[in-house]
Amino acid sequence: MQTAKHSTLMIALLSFIGGYVDTFGFIALFGLFTAHITGNFVLMGAMLVHPMQGGLLKLLAFPSFLLGVAASRVIVLNYEARQKSPLKTLFLVQGLLLAGFMLAGLMAPLPLESDRELAAIFAGMLGAAAMAIQSAGGRTTLAGIVHTTVMTGNVTHMIIDITDIVYSKNAELKVRAKARLRQLAPAVSAFFLGALSAAGGYLKFGYWSVLLPILLLMILLLCPMHRLEHKSEPG
Repeated sequence: MQTAKHSTLMIALLSFIGGYVDTFGFIALFGLFTAHITGNFVLMGAMLVHPMQGGLLKLLAFPSFLLGVAASRVIVLNYEARQKSPLKTLFLVQGLLLAGFMLAGLMAPLPLESDRELAAIFAGMLGAAAMAIQSAGGRTTLAGIVHTTVMTGNVTHMIIDITDIVYSKNAELKVRAKARLRQLAPAVSAFFLGALSAAGGYLKFGYWSVLLPILLLMILLLCPMHRLEHKSEPG
């Protein structure tokens, strides 16, 4: 039986996008994490002790993220029913949402003075929905253990695999660890590079720099499916 394994390049590009958009949202929108919920939960809890701006943005991003996850799942289920890959549609929807995120942000003043600025609220909601599409799509369509929107699990697996390679005397375990590491290392590196690039992009171009992750999604959208995944016997 054959299983689809997605290309390292695609995982790296999606990880770059994850790091880029999450960092950009954090810088531009009062510490909003667009790519995951955990950080926003922590920041909302911290605001009970140390009041800070951004509470409204984080609150409204939560239902937007949930709706994005649900929309992603509906897309995947519809394509699975027809035995087709949902990847291209997921890339398109995420790209459109990021375009809305960028356009809404361009209508807001920089730097923001209030989290109640309507354009900023729309930007935060659209950014959260866009990254929810990627997060949920990764959970349901991408083979393997690599995540592209949060790196905690990836880094944890990397250290486990490195430890297995260095310390374990089980040859089969070492082979599996090396195979995983070849997927995990590019994802973590790309996410980190995306985070650094977002900081530079924000300083130089503001919201126009969101064109970069949109462009990367369009490249993935136009890329032939056989370049995004290959068939291999399961190990």
